[in-house]
Amino acid sequence: MNRACYSGPAIALHWLLAAAIIGNFALGIYMHELPISPQRLVLFNWHKWAGITILALSALRLLWRLAHPPPPDVPMPAWQRRVAHALHRTLYGLFFAVPLAGWAYSSAAGFPVVVFGVLQLPDWVPVSDAAADVFKGVHKACATALGLLVITHVAAALKHQVIDRDGLMQRMGWPGR
Repeated sequence: MNRACYSGPAIALHWLLAAAIIGNFALGIYMHELPISPQRLVLFNWHKWAGITILALSALRLLWRLAHPPPPDVPMPAWQRRVAHALHRTLYGLFFAVPLAGWAYSSAAGFPVVVFGVLQLPDWVPVSDAAADVFKGVHKACATALGLLVITHVAAALKHQVIDRDGLMQRMGWPGR
């Protein structure tokens, strides 16, 4: 069983981002179905704040990852390693694409992002109904792709834990047997 683990900060960022992404995805689905109301507006703001926080944590995680190489891979067929690496690269890309598309949508729709009700972020897309429609679609498509890849990532990790029993999940701080 492979005992090499990720560093403490890498593990903390992994699980913090996992919780934030899953929570914000669930919030996005929930609030989308609500009728226009003060509650829906509050939830949209929370969703935006969480998205900006996810964007910042993703940048921190990427910087940490670039400066600190991961532990060696557990033994697995070459095709699985290639798929795992492609999945991780795509996840990282979507960690940035989803909140950036959401921010662009908010900017194009004329609703500024005011983080925690205090810090107004600059609008980086001009107000435009047509652009808002495009960025809304991009945000939704990227979020859906991220959700599906998270499910795939979890399924692959569980396969390594339950079927292969190769210690892969212990590398990310999962309790050992």
